[in-house]
Amino acid sequence: MNASHPLESRWHQCLAQLPLVAILRGVQPHEVVDIGLALVEAGWCLIEVPLNSPDPLRSISRLREHVPQALIGAGTVLSAQEVREVKAAAGEWIVSPHFDPSVVRESVSQGLISVPGVSTPSEAFAALAAGAHGLKVFPAEMITPIVLKSWRSVLPPARVLLPVGGVGADNLAAYRAAGASGAGFGSSLYKPGLNAQQVGERARQLALAWSSAT
Repeated sequence: MNASHPLESRWHQCLAQLPLVAILRGVQPHEVVDIGLALVEAGWCLIEVPLNSPDPLRSISRLREHVPQALIGAGTVLSAQEVREVKAAAGEWIVSPHFDPSVVRESVSQGLISVPGVSTPSEAFAALAAGAHGLKVFPAEMITPIVLKSWRSVLPPARVLLPVGGVGADNLAAYRAAGASGAGFGSSLYKPGLNAQQVGERARQLALAWSSAT
């Protein structure tokens, strides 16, 4: 990978700042800016709007315009066409629940950060070979810290592993000790009905749980 690529540099800066991903599934465009600003204030830099949210491309565009401090991406991206739509909406990174080589290749060709979902070592190696910048380890309920530690022992050490699904403040330290590079949080951070202040408080608690995990 070309580390001089501007988005790749920002990706690594965000991971160094706080490698936690805010997954705003169900967020609406009218509330997304306040929530994004609350996340940034809590130290978060990686924000994802899943495409099965209401008017997700509008939310992504609004975040990019009003929350430039964060790297704004799309989740639940299932096709190369959706990658192009996210790029047109000014999205910067692409997350999928699965590994599809065409989605990874299109993301990379569009100059975007690619983070496909993988649930086996075979998928992990194939995704990296296709050009993925990081791996969404999903669902984490199935890939426990013990299993993740086994993955880490065979994957290249610098590769980014982000468990998602079932990760919370109670088990974040175990995942970090097993070799997780960070983690993604959905309903434990945001769900429809929570306001920006509530999301910000949850974000601070999760950031503290990560920073205190050794």
